Amino acid sequence: MFEDKKILCGSSQYEQLFYFNPEFDSLPKEIQDELKIMCVLFTEDVGGIIRLEYDEEGNLNFAVESREDDYFFDEIGSVLKIKQIQQEKRELLENLETYYKVFFLQQELE
Repeated sequence: MFEDKKILCGSSQYEQLFYFNPEFDSLPKEIQDELKIMCVLFTEDVGGIIRLEYDEEGNLNFAVESREDDYFFDEIGSVLKIKQIQQEKRELLENLETYYKVFFLQQELE
């Protein structure tokens, strides 16, 4: 399931926890904190689980899931919240993609 993806971070409303992949510890603490706030607020607002994960090309994607019996999960709200995050945090998300492409995929900057 995750063979071709590398998880940056995630949050679960069910487990009340935030996960940050230690492979990305070189990111500044402020960025790590911003990611934590973003993910935790997402799960507090709409429920479920959110993951930010890189695909094999280095694109940063949002993955959202919920338990089958979670009738309180707001599926429409999750789509709207992701669009809002993508607009408000566009520069951060683009910089995280560039960081991954340069330091993990060894791509040259254009």
